[in-house]
Amino acid sequence: MSYSAITSISSSRSAALSIFLDGIKAADPYLAVKRCLSSDDQDITIRLNLTDPAHTRTGNWSKIHIIAIGKAACAMSKAAQEIIPAHLLTTPSLAVTNYENVIEVTQTKVIGAGHPLPDQNGYDAAKVCAERLSSAQQGELVLVLVSGGGSALIPYPAEGITLEEKIATTDLLLACGATIMQINCVRKHLSKLKGGGFARLAAPADIHALILSDVLGDDLSSIASGPTVPDPSTYSDAIAIFYAYGIWQQVPHKVRRHLEHGRLGVFPETPKAYDAIFNHCTQTLIGSNAISVKAAFNAAENLGYQTQLYDTHLCGEARATAETWVLAAKQLCHSGINLPLAFVAGGETTVSLKGTGRGGRNQEMALAFALAAKQHDLTGNWTFLSGGTDGRDGPTDAAGGMVDQDSLTRMKQAGLDPIALLNNNDSYTALQGSQDLLMTGATGTNVADLQVLLLHPTVIPTLL
Repeated sequence: MSYSAITSISSSRSAALSIFLDGIKAADPYLAVKRCLSSDDQDITIRLNLTDPAHTRTGNWSKIHIIAIGKAACAMSKAAQEIIPAHLLTTPSLAVTNYENVIEVTQTKVIGAGHPLPDQNGYDAAKVCAERLSSAQQGELVLVLVSGGGSALIPYPAEGITLEEKIATTDLLLACGATIMQINCVRKHLSKLKGGGFARLAAPADIHALILSDVLGDDLSSIASGPTVPDPSTYSDAIAIFYAYGIWQQVPHKVRRHLEHGRLGVFPETPKAYDAIFNHCTQTLIGSNAISVKAAFNAAENLGYQTQLYDTHLCGEARATAETWVLAAKQLCHSGINLPLAFVAGGETTVSLKGTGRGGRNQEMALAFALAAKQHDLTGNWTFLSGGTDGRDGPTDAAGGMVDQDSLTRMKQAGLDPIALLNNNDSYTALQGSQDLLMTGATGTNVADLQVLLLHPTVIPTLL
């Protein structure tokens, strides 16, 4: 597709979707694992840094245990098993993923579990993971394959806390608009596996984690709540999060008691960097939102767009972030656009739930963008896409939304009130009515969200 081909809303929407999908392809978990592992009949070599091929870890381990957790668990497990000699592998390997991404993997026990809210299947899977970790011996390697969603998928509440109480706590944090890093801080202090728990259970065996990041900035202690890395946060930090959102008194009593006892030293803190259990633990970051944003940027350029990075750490309330972007686009359009422009961003916004509708942060951002564009009179031809790279936005079957200058008209023709729906956090209904839901199905990966804004002049010139 070239400038001359982008002459309609439909072709602009096709371009936005193509850019988004190229970003997802860059986070392909199967290929990412393949890039990092190699072996001969006995020795396994693991790349420690994607930018430095010479930085590796090689071992002659007597046995290798594969434990994969997250939305990309099946693809990552499949890739690892194709590289590691079969006689070294304990079988079956373990892969815990969300229900939408469950696929059969040879010699692997695949367990589907709840996400974003934990469920009983996840609890059962967590216990299986703990048993496998505890069985590992010195001279063996536990290869942990981590991807986004891993934190919710393996809930293993601390002693005295029920799964239902942990679910209620997670639900409170999601509803109040807490960031993923805040949610994970709390999770780590209510769990036996998170915040270095894998390393604690597996010692003295060696551990290496291949990590596909869904966290902005790629803080390894936050990705899937950092099961194999030191945790810098404390019980006091977890308590402070609840106070910051004014929901401490709504937290289940046993959870509050556990956190308070932890703060007083009754329970041990999560493992810290100085703990000896990390002497034999290493990690490799194999994919991230930043890598996918770069791929989307390149895809837009290849389609002939003048391309700019809007933000590589997009965050904040979804509707406020959308309005800020609209105002920036309006100012640019006011200066005059002679050629099609593409703006690419990556990140993870939040939504404070005040209504009873359905949707997710990407759908809410798309609907809010369309409304803000109308309110601030964003002229010209534009298309805006916001989507989750995992193919699922909130508790819906949509990845997000893709809107254009005619979206509000289509909603009203469907008998819908987009403002009322936004206020009720019912972006799914609004976007469904205007045929603007972004439907990709489960992608098998997860590196947070991608956004694409395409701006076109009213008359698009044909370039020679």
